[in-house]
Amino acid sequence: MGTLATASSAENFEHCFPMERNGKVWLSLHVRSRAKSTSSPPIYTEGDTVSGRVELHFDKPEKIKGITVAIQGGTTAVGQEEIIFLDTTQMVWSPDPKQGKSGEKLQGKHALPFKFVLPKEVTMSLSKNKQAEFKLPPNFSERASPSYIDYKLIVIVRRGLFLANMILSHYFAYVPLSMPPPPSTLRQMAYRSGTGLIGPDRDRDGWKVAGPAKLAGTLFNVRKVGMECELAIATPLAFPVRSPIPLFLTIKSDDEQALDILSSPSAVRVFLVRSLANGSDAVDDDAVRRSNNFFVESAGQAVFWSISRDQNSRTLQGELEVKHGVKPSFVFPRFAIRASLPYSIDLLPFVAPGFQLDTMPNGDPVLLSETVTICTTHAPGVVPRSYTPPGYEHPQGGGDYNNSMGLLENGNQRFYHHIR
Repeated sequence: MGTLATASSAENFEHCFPMERNGKVWLSLHVRSRAKSTSSPPIYTEGDTVSGRVELHFDKPEKIKGITVAIQGGTTAVGQEEIIFLDTTQMVWSPDPKQGKSGEKLQGKHALPFKFVLPKEVTMSLSKNKQAEFKLPPNFSERASPSYIDYKLIVIVRRGLFLANMILSHYFAYVPLSMPPPPSTLRQMAYRSGTGLIGPDRDRDGWKVAGPAKLAGTLFNVRKVGMECELAIATPLAFPVRSPIPLFLTIKSDDEQALDILSSPSAVRVFLVRSLANGSDAVDDDAVRRSNNFFVESAGQAVFWSISRDQNSRTLQGELEVKHGVKPSFVFPRFAIRASLPYSIDLLPFVAPGFQLDTMPNGDPVLLSETVTICTTHAPGVVPRSYTPPGYEHPQGGGDYNNSMGLLENGNQRFYHHIR
């Protein structure tokens, strides 16, 4: 997705969507957007101007009652009718009133311009007597998802008596604008100079340290071992799409053999996790979550490498890539990537040969979790860089989250799926 430009630079590419009749193009919709090729649908962000024209070519005079262009946005749940939240219409051609209600004959070629300004917010009804303003959500369509958010441009040519209207429509993509606050001064300096990141021990303003989490297990079915771990996540806890999330993981134990086994990068499992709610109470943080309206899904897995070792501790540095296609955090009636839990970074139990983790006291399989927000663009002047060493590859898709969980945790309302 990259960094989005301001609304004034929305018109990069012209799309053409034709409709044929009798083997000839007689109606076409031309629209400019941020897209850079014909392989992409039109792309807009908040406050953009959607401009274009409708072209018609009549081989012979034809009676027309009116021509309109509309922008619509709607949410659809499986088995339910679409709920329209954005509906703006422009009349781009109307007959001379002197022609009466039956319409006016058009012939030859016509080019009819139109222009819309996308709103940043819409008013939605939450209940019979309650309304609220919401930012326009991004378009959303994923395989097996129970809900969808679609935007489309619609041209309607209203024809004469007893003749069906002609409708030409096409979907477009909408990306809301959101950006994180700037990172710490020391992290910005590291990005600009290309030097290594300073960890939480010396850059206290640049990290949120989760934990410690205390855990116990059995090593080689022989002896009990105890340990604790802390996960440091770069602050602020908001990250743009197509950027790395810097991490540090510290593991402490009196058992040096257990430290060596569990500090292996392949034993560490840290995931970016998305919580998605849908239904009439999607924006209600206190609503009861069920398996048919609340889904927790993996959006990426971190990669780690060892950087230091002491007698009783090991430290690993890591990175979790927010991949292209990950949807930004948003909340909208009937559909929300949760307000209270938009995304989280979860540390799951270590998996290593010879180590068996004891059952967690609270039954929750997540050792540490920290809420984060996914944005659409970088903070001004900040260009994050990757520190992953050569030879280390970021796991594809959501990683092995499903296999890592291997359970359905009804008591904690966790329902695990995988983003395709």
